[in-house]
Amino acid sequence: MKRGIIITIDGPSGAGKGTVARALAKRLGFLYMDTGAMYRAIALLAHRNLVDLNDEKEITELILGAHISLRTDPDCNLRVFLGEEDVTEKIRTPEMSRLSSDIATKRGIRNFLKAMQRKIGREGKIVAEGRDMGTYVFPNADFKFYIDASLDERAKRRWLQLKESGIKADIEDVKGEIGIRDRQDMGRQESPLHPASDAVIIDTTNLTADEVIEKIIKTIEEAKLIDEENHTG
Repeated sequence: MKRGIIITIDGPSGAGKGTVARALAKRLGFLYMDTGAMYRAIALLAHRNLVDLNDEKEITELILGAHISLRTDPDCNLRVFLGEEDVTEKIRTPEMSRLSSDIATKRGIRNFLKAMQRKIGREGKIVAEGRDMGTYVFPNADFKFYIDASLDERAKRRWLQLKESGIKADIEDVKGEIGIRDRQDMGRQESPLHPASDAVIIDTTNLTADEVIEKIIKTIEEAKLIDEENHTG
């Protein structure tokens, strides 16, 4: 049986890929996979257990004890669980963002999550969002997109997200943290962030989420791999 279509959306922190990927998956009736949330969940688990990220034995034990699941609530919003605990809000703090960047450099953790991600996406009909979906996790994806934006715009978006969540932050601090995250993600040895050679690159600096989604839908429809009846439009 032929697998369904796989769409990957990669990009740096604050580029808007999560918003776009969620809305795109909902429109197409596809599964949405937020891989960044998986790394954040591992980060929260490591933080709670005081794990030394330079200790391979402790990392292995952490992985073996990790029970991460992604679920959709009645409003089609993604919820992240550690065991039966909903940690969706707990993993969105600046502290977990910083720690997840360190977590992402660990080969054992990346291999563990990559296997989980491929298992989730093996039947297709999925929008996988992250930093290495089109390059390392799903190199044979049907459609690959790389979402980017200026550093100032990404900082503004992330600051507004934090504000809406009730988290106080200085926008210049947020900008500095995103710049550090960029350098870590692009410079790490394990699966560094970069566009896949066959990815469609979209600069979202001056675009709304709806405009980005329309660009993606147009690319998909032009390839004639998804029938009009497969999404609500």
